[in-house]
Amino acid sequence: MTEHRDFLLPPELVELARRVIEANRAAGRRIAVAESCTGGLVAAALTEIAGSSDVFEAGFVSYSNEAKSKLLHVSEDVIETFGSVSVATAWAMARGALAAADADVAVALTGIAGPAGGSDRKPVGTVVFARAEKGADPNEIVADTQQFENRGRGGVRLQAALCALELLLPEDKGA
Repeated sequence: MTEHRDFLLPPELVELARRVIEANRAAGRRIAVAESCTGGLVAAALTEIAGSSDVFEAGFVSYSNEAKSKLLHVSEDVIETFGSVSVATAWAMARGALAAADADVAVALTGIAGPAGGSDRKPVGTVVFARAEKGADPNEIVADTQQFENRGRGGVRLQAALCALELLLPEDKGA
């Protein structure tokens, strides 16, 4: 007899995705994601949750620089000037996803999952995140660079996906 598994992904990822879906449903927000180094892992986690279509509008996997430009309207000048793993690129990806999906909030991430591709300035495990919200000041950039422990490609991608999901939780305005 084979065991029936409801989820394909790690339990901590699914549980956080459930919190994101429930919190955004309660807040009446539609969400979108723009992923590079995670290759759709964040979108996969969100869609593991039954009823996620109430909240999850769209996911964009823009792995190549050309896809970032074509799908999310990231300027080629931004990529050439700052690199694909940069605050400027992540911010442009988030804004592009927000507009393309007509969502209320979008999170983007781009980074170096490894095992190769890192440099002294941007080692393996470097991931840049950005969050854009409808109606927010477009000049106020919400972005951050994280340096995750290099636990292999899968480990970096999991850490990045968890961080992206955290950014999709509505901020507690009462705190």
